[in-house]
Amino acid sequence: MNVLLINGSPKGKNSNSLKLAYSFIEGLKSEYANNGKEISIEELHVASMNIDACKGCFTCWKKTPGICCIKDDMQTVIGNQLKADIILWSFPLYYFNVPGILKNLIDRQLPMSLPFMSSREDGYGSGSHDSRYNMEGKRHVLISTCGFYSAEENYDSVLRMFDHFLGKGNYETVFCGQGELFRVKELSARTEEYLDAVKVAGAEYAETGMISAKTDAVLRTLLYPKDVFEKMADASWGIHRTTGEKEPEDLVFTRQMAALYNKNAYDGKERVLEMHFTDLNHTYQIRLGKEGSEVVADGSLTSTTRIDTPFAVWLAISRGEIGGAEALGKQMYTVAGDFSLMIDWDKFFGSRAAVDKAETTGSDTTEQKKPTMAAMLIPWIAFWIAVSINPAPGAVIALTVAAAIPLLMRNHKLVIWDRLSIFAVAILSAAANITGNGDIPTNAGYLIFGLFWLISCLTKEPLCAAYVKYNYGGESARQNPLFMRTNYILAAAWGLLYVLTAAWTFLFRSAGIANTIIIVNNLIPLLMGLFTLWFQKWYPARMARGKTNRK
Repeated sequence: MNVLLINGSPKGKNSNSLKLAYSFIEGLKSEYANNGKEISIEELHVASMNIDACKGCFTCWKKTPGICCIKDDMQTVIGNQLKADIILWSFPLYYFNVPGILKNLIDRQLPMSLPFMSSREDGYGSGSHDSRYNMEGKRHVLISTCGFYSAEENYDSVLRMFDHFLGKGNYETVFCGQGELFRVKELSARTEEYLDAVKVAGAEYAETGMISAKTDAVLRTLLYPKDVFEKMADASWGIHRTTGEKEPEDLVFTRQMAALYNKNAYDGKERVLEMHFTDLNHTYQIRLGKEGSEVVADGSLTSTTRIDTPFAVWLAISRGEIGGAEALGKQMYTVAGDFSLMIDWDKFFGSRAAVDKAETTGSDTTEQKKPTMAAMLIPWIAFWIAVSINPAPGAVIALTVAAAIPLLMRNHKLVIWDRLSIFAVAILSAAANITGNGDIPTNAGYLIFGLFWLISCLTKEPLCAAYVKYNYGGESARQNPLFMRTNYILAAAWGLLYVLTAAWTFLFRSAGIANTIIIVNNLIPLLMGLFTLWFQKWYPARMARGKTNRK
């Protein structure tokens, strides 16, 4: 399969549209490779070629049929078109049509047509010229970005032109608005989502010769809502809207960051985020409210959350060069005030499409694969309650519950602590059933459970982190020192609690005050749970303030 990519952007290989074209080609390649088919790619970058404008002399029709009188690179273009099975036309939208250099190439295709008039079978247009060459079976895809928030109703001129010389309905399109965002590193998370969809489109096209309606709908989805994009676009020029004066780079950046605010995340609480760029000694405030965001540069608002950071650090975070949580854990920046904004940062400033996807998919298969601590806790709770009431039948109940966990939690990934808990509960339940004594097995259960937590503190990942890390970026959360430190402390606290529980349970039973055990062993974990909820919010917020502000 021969694929010809015609890049008609004056920016050459720096073209935003070319990023989409390359993703489409990746999809083509992967699908053909899966089917054991060969594919060759030929690229023509018009900006670096010598292609003059058509003279309108008709020499290619009258004197030298099929050969243009202009001796430049166009003959190479025609030769490659004739060899190609698929032609990808990649270009940005310039004044509602293709760029001038690509229009020159299109005009210079005249030698490929015969001079004699013919009627179009599709009834499109009032006349036509038959092709000089057999173009049957050649397929075309138009791939383009534009600078408006949406591609809708901006490509009518382009479509009319290609309908005339390719035939209406004889090509596929991938048209994307907000094209300039593909060169903004800070927005790569969202643009990469789109490029992945373009890759899927390429794979579908290789397989079926068309792009599915489902994928086409994804490709038509806005990268960002209209108001968000237009605010970012206006701010990107770096000049004041009314005075025309040049604005500092960090103010431009702050305006663009503010534009990303998702007002749908507003929870009834007015927030003022204060950004203090310590290396520039500039401070800006962003009001976050029901109607949207507003940047204030005069410091007139009362901040609810303040971030002190070098501008270079915040820029690196926004570009994905370092994780925000990781940088905070290393105290590359500090946070004072309401820390909840940092915890829910992605909700307030993340990709709107990603948020929508999370809200609409709900408990999809990806979400269901996350581990849940319930898989570890349910066998233990069933064991302690059932065996304490009546050892023999209680042991059977605990065994049944433990055996059912893999089935009950089949939509969740089971981690090592889930498997160890199922195994430990099974062994202890068997011992209680055989001996008819529940005291020693339940007491041993407290000790083993506590040791699980303590032993995990000696590994690269404390027990609790194995479950909650998915709420903090998944595996990347392990690179966040603050997250890991918090979970190591909590794991050690829970481990110590249950080791001590084993000790005082033994002592209370020896003293003949078993009723006290029931109260204590239920009350203490409840209090510890409340402490955990408080500590996991308080400790990160305290550490985020930095050493100076903690005094």
